[in-house]
Amino acid sequence: MSIVELLSKELHQEAEITRKMLARLPENKWDWKPHEKSMTMKSLSTHVAELPGWIAMALNTSELDFAASNYEAPPINGASDVMNIFEKSLGEGTGALQSAKEEDLLPTWTLRNGDQIYSVMTKYEVIRHSLAQMIHHRAQLGVYLRLLDIPIPGSYGPSADEMNF
Repeated sequence: MSIVELLSKELHQEAEITRKMLARLPENKWDWKPHEKSMTMKSLSTHVAELPGWIAMALNTSELDFAASNYEAPPINGASDVMNIFEKSLGEGTGALQSAKEEDLLPTWTLRNGDQIYSVMTKYEVIRHSLAQMIHHRAQLGVYLRLLDIPIPGSYGPSADEMNF
């Protein structure tokens, strides 16, 4: 199996888990956050939903410059909007991987804010980082749900909420 195929397989495995988590979003808690320094439920879930799209961005561009970016968070009026964003970004990431060749993973990609360089990684590393960020922020979302007493779906096996003790 090629590296591109392995990345694609991992993306789809993580997407299934992410769908289960996003399906539990409480629409009446969009502005809730566990700490003043934390993201709101709405911001965190939107971020999780957009992360698969970073795979396409990594493969199709050479950098992201926040200073030159005109990013606006998409409008979120309900959990279905988050799921739609996720499916769209997953489609973009999947499509980019399906078109990629092994050599497309080798060039460098830069994350910056104007002259300040945050990171320079190979496109492969950016894709792996995107997958890791999806897993990391999905886990944060799980903590939010736990603190709100919403049952957590299993990730790599059943959760404590799914076990019969």
